[in-house]
Amino acid sequence: MEDNILHVEGLKTHFFTEAGVVKAVDGVSFTLGRGESLGLVGESGSGKTVTALSVLRIVPKPGRIIAGKIEYDGGDLLKKTDGEMQKIRGKDIGTIFQDPSSSLNPVYNIETQIRDVILAHEKLSAKACRSRIIKLLELVGIPEIETRMREYPHQFSGGMKQRVAIARALVCEPKLLFADEPTTSLDVTIQAQVLDLLNELKRRLGMSLVMITHDMGIIAKMTTRVVVLYAGLVCEIAKTMDLFERPRHPYTEALLGAVPRLDMRKALRLIPGNIPNLINPPSGCRFHPRCKYATRRCEIEGPLLEETEQGHEVACHEWRNIKLKGEKVSNGQ
Repeated sequence: MEDNILHVEGLKTHFFTEAGVVKAVDGVSFTLGRGESLGLVGESGSGKTVTALSVLRIVPKPGRIIAGKIEYDGGDLLKKTDGEMQKIRGKDIGTIFQDPSSSLNPVYNIETQIRDVILAHEKLSAKACRSRIIKLLELVGIPEIETRMREYPHQFSGGMKQRVAIARALVCEPKLLFADEPTTSLDVTIQAQVLDLLNELKRRLGMSLVMITHDMGIIAKMTTRVVVLYAGLVCEIAKTMDLFERPRHPYTEALLGAVPRLDMRKALRLIPGNIPNLINPPSGCRFHPRCKYATRRCEIEGPLLEETEQGHEVACHEWRNIKLKGEKVSNGQ
């Protein structure tokens, strides 16, 4: 896609611990188009969240970005000062974190928490600020706004807290929104409501969206293109429907095989083994200890991303020689 709002190239973010250097993100590259919905998918420990934190320049210590390029809207974020990044975060790039209970401050009411974000980026009168807060809470479906905006996070259910977190993330109408496992702590019914809300807000505001999840069902519902991460590296990039129906990487096949389906009877396939220790990752392809298609070459030589067809890239030595099982997806579900 030519008109990209985000371009990440060769990103490496390592954590320097007493036990050794954890290579959490070890050469990740991808692009995001304006108005596009992109999924970052993989198991816990694959590097999804650290990639997002790197783009936002809020990697916690002892983590550090050691290499790469992060171009946002034409400028390199890695060359911005801390002050410049503070102006970008919240205004141009919004974030919804996994657990609204920990991302909302328990000692301030909802109105104050949203107002503080507005005033950090814009000079508005108290009346204009309050009007925007009311409009925003109305947009995300908070009832009895005049009463509820004066209440505190503990007085809200998990679903309502996440709606407040979404409102806070969208308060300055960002061009780009990171949603990091935004429905993990919610029950299934509320999950669907929050995802539908995000889709509707993205459409109305014209945002670009990066959906971070391990759930391939959410990927099918929410995204048009997917980056599959494993052990800090990209193993496949494709349009969502292509990825589901014609996966090229064995790890992608394994992720799809582990997804339950309500519309068909299906035996779930477990992925053997675990994400490797990223202080001493396996030689060659990092997935080879868990891969039933692995060859001697996979054990000694790390694969590079290569294009299998237009818009579809894979990092696998054996993709030409293996036939992988996909999943049929209908109506984006």
